Amino acid sequence: MRYRNLGNTNEKLSAVGLGCMGMSHAYGVKDDTESIATLHKALDLGVNFWDTADFYGKGENEKLISKVLTQNRDKIFIATKFGFREDEKGSVFSSRFDGSPAWMREAIEGSLKRLGVDHIDLYYTHRVDPNVPIEETVGAMAELVKEGKVKYLGLSEASASSIKKAHAVHPISALQSEYSLITRDLEKDVFPVLQELQISLIPFSPLSRGLLTDNYEILKDLKEGDARTNLPRFQGENLENNLNLAHELKNFAEAKGIYTSQLALAWILAQGDNIIPIAGTKKRKYLERNAAATAINLTSEDLQHIDQLLKKYPNIGKRYPEGAMKLVDKD
Repeated sequence: MRYRNLGNTNEKLSAVGLGCMGMSHAYGVKDDTESIATLHKALDLGVNFWDTADFYGKGENEKLISKVLTQNRDKIFIATKFGFREDEKGSVFSSRFDGSPAWMREAIEGSLKRLGVDHIDLYYTHRVDPNVPIEETVGAMAELVKEGKVKYLGLSEASASSIKKAHAVHPISALQSEYSLITRDLEKDVFPVLQELQISLIPFSPLSRGLLTDNYEILKDLKEGDARTNLPRFQGENLENNLNLAHELKNFAEAKGIYTSQLALAWILAQGDNIIPIAGTKKRKYLERNAAATAINLTSEDLQHIDQLLKKYPNIGKRYPEGAMKLVDKD
């Protein structure tokens, strides 16, 4: 396993982290036994950076992780997030976001209890609340650092402007946002700010929710309850475009003797040393593949060929429906 520094800290995080959401939330049927085995396998592989949120499974994801975390606390750098307040259906698309200091205070205590720890290594606000100044949210989060309940602060889906405002209140160590081969909105405005302020980018959905894997064919027949059925990229002409792209990427990966997921992760790692993707999985075999991607080095010719494929299939579609896109902070 290769490791990268978190922001301007001395924390060494596995170059590919483990996104734990799918173990309890959004994608398919839960399998707690395999999920626990996957968490133990992460320890064996040196994957020490684990990501969750209080929203995932209405807190059940944090509880699941605690079964391994509490016994191995010194081996794991744990990140969690706050802000979403679920509706009765537990859907992000109809939930409201609350970035207020009052809700943060309630949320942090819940996360600490569910995780079974006395502090959280990296604490994010899950989005930027349009009704609460980011300086107010981060100012309250900074109090948690002073109290020893949190070590480092992060933002999620924040604009360049919000990152600067937040960082002026308290150092921001990480920005978690969607970034992948087909989601590159951050490159123009956000990347320069992250470089300037020495903030790590933590891409979520680096495999585009299963599209950039060898199992992309399952996206043709998603089951009821799968969150991807609500996403434009998995519908109609967008889905057809994306499946064709995935097919060509798979052929290219196979020609190199690697998996599509490894190609996608290696591409992200090649975009900058300050980038640490969190690849979500609840199965050991996929975790092993993801971890092995850290040893793959793509050539300039490889990167050029990938860009040509992306230009060939431009009709990717929006990553969220309109309602959810409103919660993505923009300048």
